[in-house]
Amino acid sequence: QVQLVESGGGLVQAGGSLRLSCAASGRTFSSYAMGWFRQAPGKEREFVAAISWSGGSTLYSDSVKGRFTISRDNAKNTAYLQMNSLKPEDTAAYYCAARGSAYRRNVFVGANDYEYWGQGTQVTVSS
Repeated sequence: QVQLVESGGGLVQAGGSLRLSCAASGRTFSSYAMGWFRQAPGKEREFVAAISWSGGSTLYSDSVKGRFTISRDNAKNTAYLQMNSLKPEDTAAYYCAARGSAYRRNVFVGANDYEYWGQGTQVTVSS
């Protein structure tokens, strides 16, 4: 079992930055691939970014590529999402997710690929 707790959300002006954190419980965090998703009111949950358990592979949605950076610190059992150049359309609840992975470079983009989810943290970008 893995429990995930997100933090770092808030209100920011367009063009600003935020860094989200996802703290995981359990001693096997380093064997879990991680992902970030977001969901705006009235919309489906969408993929934002993913990282392999080794940290050697990352993947981003086109809408955030070049602005967001996913990373992880396995020694701290924490994954991060650095969000720069934020836009009003980035406003959403952001969720981190985890799943076990046998391969060090695998990343996963589907919400159904993940086993564990955090409770979400709200990001609001004002224009």
